[in-house]
Amino acid sequence: MSVPHPIDPSAWKAELADFRQATDTFHAGGLAKAAYKGFSGYYGSYAQRDDAVSMLRLRMPAGRVNARRMAFVAGALRRHDIRRLHFTTCQTIQLHDLPPQALYEVMEGALDAGIAILGGGGDYPRNVMCSPLAGADPEEYFDVTPWAEAAGAYLLHFVHAEKMPRKLKVAFSSSPKNLPHATYRDLGFAARPDGAFDVYSAGGLGGNPRLGVKVAEAVAPDQILYYIKAMWLTFRTWGNYENRAKARTRYMQDALGGPEAYAAAYRDKLRQVYETEDLTLTGVTAPALTKTGAPDPELAADRRVLAQKQNGLYAVAWHPLGGMPDPAVFCAVSDALQQMEGAELRLTPDEGAWLVNLTAEEARRMLELTAGNTAASLFETSVACIGAATCQVGLRDSQALLADCVAAVRRAGLPDGALPQIHISGCPSSCGTHQTGAIGFRGAAKVIDGKPLPAFTLFVGGCEGQGREAMGRELGILRWEKIPEFLVALGRAVADAGQDYAAWYAADPAAIEAIAAEYLA
Repeated sequence: MSVPHPIDPSAWKAELADFRQATDTFHAGGLAKAAYKGFSGYYGSYAQRDDAVSMLRLRMPAGRVNARRMAFVAGALRRHDIRRLHFTTCQTIQLHDLPPQALYEVMEGALDAGIAILGGGGDYPRNVMCSPLAGADPEEYFDVTPWAEAAGAYLLHFVHAEKMPRKLKVAFSSSPKNLPHATYRDLGFAARPDGAFDVYSAGGLGGNPRLGVKVAEAVAPDQILYYIKAMWLTFRTWGNYENRAKARTRYMQDALGGPEAYAAAYRDKLRQVYETEDLTLTGVTAPALTKTGAPDPELAADRRVLAQKQNGLYAVAWHPLGGMPDPAVFCAVSDALQQMEGAELRLTPDEGAWLVNLTAEEARRMLELTAGNTAASLFETSVACIGAATCQVGLRDSQALLADCVAAVRRAGLPDGALPQIHISGCPSSCGTHQTGAIGFRGAAKVIDGKPLPAFTLFVGGCEGQGREAMGRELGILRWEKIPEFLVALGRAVADAGQDYAAWYAADPAAIEAIAAEYLA
């Protein structure tokens, strides 16, 4: 089959009338919060904690925000005076604090701009993730972008399918860096040097975290849709869709008796798909990029610049603290991007972005525009979910904790590299991917003298690299106010050893436990 087309946006716009009616009823007090949450997720929107305003999640397939998509988002920010947007760990853009009328207008405008919103939350296939530098990374095996986008288009046809898992996250990785976590998503395609994919299934973070099961090797890229359809059929047969807490694909590993039994069940459904359908992709090609530039060795030495595999082209890293870009900077970047042939923004799975396909002159312009709105060190690229101040289900304010930690580390004057990128989730859902970070925190409470106090559970030792995947081990609970102190003490110990954190931890993984012991509640 040819590359599948997403569902017609005009058909989706017809469904927005139901959303308007339910949202108006909710804000008038005629619909309970839980009922509205169950309804609105299908439309990619949730009411925020105060119930007065909402967020909207914009799908960006493969994390690509091309000039047209950038222009739409920038226009929405300006037109509706939106003060908060968030780059998410699933490579989407969330707009926050939207009153109802602005929400309706942005939703319709997004569909007109070719940006899908339906299925952005709830029990639906989520945004398909991809290595953010796919097509530009000199170290990648091959450009997986066209296959990720084809998968995303195909999955949009499942938004009305029955018996879907509570979330279905699909990812494509172009190298063993495994940045989108392809080896432990619900379904992941990991590139190989021979131009094929190894396929992993039934993995995921959150409750009952699991690494994915390798269900196939050396799969030709034009066969990927068979594996997606088999994933759905496997869950329909073996998934626990009657128990919401266990309605994720990773629970099937235990339900079927272990990874090998799960792989056998999956392959049986795969065989059925091959026997009944023709899902072989045709006409899928990598994006054509004819743009050229002159090499600039001085520019390539900048820590925020990557020399792309295309000679004379560059990518610029932009990582706003906590994945919260300044709307004015976003708009300025969008305006500049419109004048740069082939340039686009690529969202990263750690809440940052790359601006890719830039000449040296264009790269310098992007460095200038983003200079005051980007991380100044590895630690400042740390990840934090949107947090309990905004999220209905959040337990702790991840963004506020990250701000406290960054301020403390800056005051301490720690050298870059003394602390790693940390990952903060406000609750067990792991939207901040705390389980796979070198250091992770998950929202918790600590009862002292009969009073619950804000706290976070500490995890250490997580790793995302393919072949080195690990979930962090839990060390205990720290009260909120102790976490910045703990990180400063840790950073000083690493700096005193004359190493960066990665080397320090590798030399003695237990050393962090001794430092943490003084701060655990």
